[in-house]
Amino acid sequence: MNENKKIQVLLVEDHTMTRMGLQLVIEKSADIQIVGEAENGRQAVDLAKKLIPDVILMDIGLPIIDGIEATRQIKDNSIDSKILIFTSRESEEDVFAAFSAGADSYIMKGANPEQIITAIKSVNDGVAWLDPLIAKMVLKNINKRPVHTSSSDGFSKNSFSSPFASTLTERELEVLSLIVEGLSNPQIAERLIISRATAKAHVHSILQKLCVSDRTQAAVMAMREGIV
Repeated sequence: MNENKKIQVLLVEDHTMTRMGLQLVIEKSADIQIVGEAENGRQAVDLAKKLIPDVILMDIGLPIIDGIEATRQIKDNSIDSKILIFTSRESEEDVFAAFSAGADSYIMKGANPEQIITAIKSVNDGVAWLDPLIAKMVLKNINKRPVHTSSSDGFSKNSFSSPFASTLTERELEVLSLIVEGLSNPQIAERLIISRATAKAHVHSILQKLCVSDRTQAAVMAMREGIV
């Protein structure tokens, strides 16, 4: 990101007091600028088309159309904005529906100001950011899934036969699992006891094989497709 360019944020929240509180929190960061506010899902879609913000902070429980449907419509319009779900809803149904709709990251309304700012900056940089509570839910769901089995060509496949899983090696599946956890390349290298250069090479290979441009997209695809 250009050092002189602020992260442009579209704030989507139907409760006035919550929206005002978020505005105060966000505007304390010199690197972030609120460029628009929406009170319902329809306004969110319209403003996203008009403003093309860097990040959309999206509530789920919105009038007219909810945040999940608004997210789907924004992504369907190929609007190049990262969508950070910001909500009090923590049910598995809502979490995975949001990711299926195209959400890039997920944060709970109980997050403190520092976490909110960090989440906005992280998702803008293409780094998957999951609220700790949501991360635990995602990992719990992943751990319930069928184990990997090896095919004759040496690649790892899942029993649910994701078309993407068959292109990844066993090591790349391990790395992808750690990307979903939100680990950086140095943290991945430390966890797997490999060099940072090797970790970076694995991440690059994963992005190419999944046809995605950043780690956030890789993590979301992994969760949507059940790759890990």
